Amino acid sequence: MENSTTPLVIAVTGLNAIDSPGPGVAVIRAIRDGLNRPVRIIGLAYENLEPGIYMDGICDKTYLISYPAAGPEVLYNVINNIHAKEKIDVIIPNFDAELQNFISIAPRLEQLGIHSFLPTSEMFEARDKLNLYAFGQKHNLFVPKDKAIYTPDSLAAIGDEFGYPIVVKGKYYEAVVAHTLEQAQKGFYKISAKWGFPIIVQQYIQGTEINIAALGDGEGNAISIIPMRKMYITDKGKAWAGITLENEAFLDLARKFIAATKWRGGFELEIMMTAKEELYIMEINPRFPAWIYLSAGAGQNQPACLVKLAMGEKLTPFTEYEVGKLFIRYAWDMIVDVSEFQKFTAFGSL
Repeated sequence: MENSTTPLVIAVTGLNAIDSPGPGVAVIRAIRDGLNRPVRIIGLAYENLEPGIYMDGICDKTYLISYPAAGPEVLYNVINNIHAKEKIDVIIPNFDAELQNFISIAPRLEQLGIHSFLPTSEMFEARDKLNLYAFGQKHNLFVPKDKAIYTPDSLAAIGDEFGYPIVVKGKYYEAVVAHTLEQAQKGFYKISAKWGFPIIVQQYIQGTEINIAALGDGEGNAISIIPMRKMYITDKGKAWAGITLENEAFLDLARKFIAATKWRGGFELEIMMTAKEELYIMEINPRFPAWIYLSAGAGQNQPACLVKLAMGEKLTPFTEYEVGKLFIRYAWDMIVDVSEFQKFTAFGSL
């Protein structure tokens, strides 16, 4: 991307830097670090208390947008209205639940001059939790067995078939490891109340959890791959600290996934490595993870690269990254005047 004094206007979602954080703040920090030109960051928030709205040096302006359940047409109109004021160059959605809407309106946004770099609907569906086992079978990848259910009636039979513990998962987020039928039923009700149906019940795989953040160019090439092991995990299973790892098998697995799907954009592989060093794909998240700032710290700034790809630049794949780089997340209290909160709540922008 050529050096320019004109700010590149980039809209980013996922500003909820809470105990189960969205990727938005990390994506913005990486972009500010990694582009050799000025940027103007437009935050897109779903809630009026998302911390990224109020953090110094994160967003230049933030707008409240409609929930994904409102559908793609409402989203298009909201983005179009913001674009009329801000002249957005690139848009980066960071939540699973919103991606299908953004994918469907991406061609129309492109006509407005708003670039994105997203997977196709086919790519998005192939790695969905509901289709993951079939995807693994097709491409000769280790994926645990799973079943999608709409009532808790079949949990007992699944427990007998898979053996305990089993993992009870929401379609988009959240998972509970259940060691008994009662725990599985409790997890079913808790997660379905929050995220709806279906509920996915997955075979439990014992091993070491590895996370891999990667960026595909849409032509089958891996621009960047950064493997990480969680060193501190919250009670919600989120990484609060992690370290970059060196293992060619992790890189090969990410390359294999990108080659099979021709993945376009960022994604995260959640892997379980067994004692036999078999790599089971537990989940494929179709966007950057919340720990993506570690990619910048390790020398492969994936969010900055995604912006360049969205703007049509061809990139050479990275060949090296720094092993043994840690990220350590922390919480701190911001002091915000209530007038800012009231202004954002009343007018939908700040």
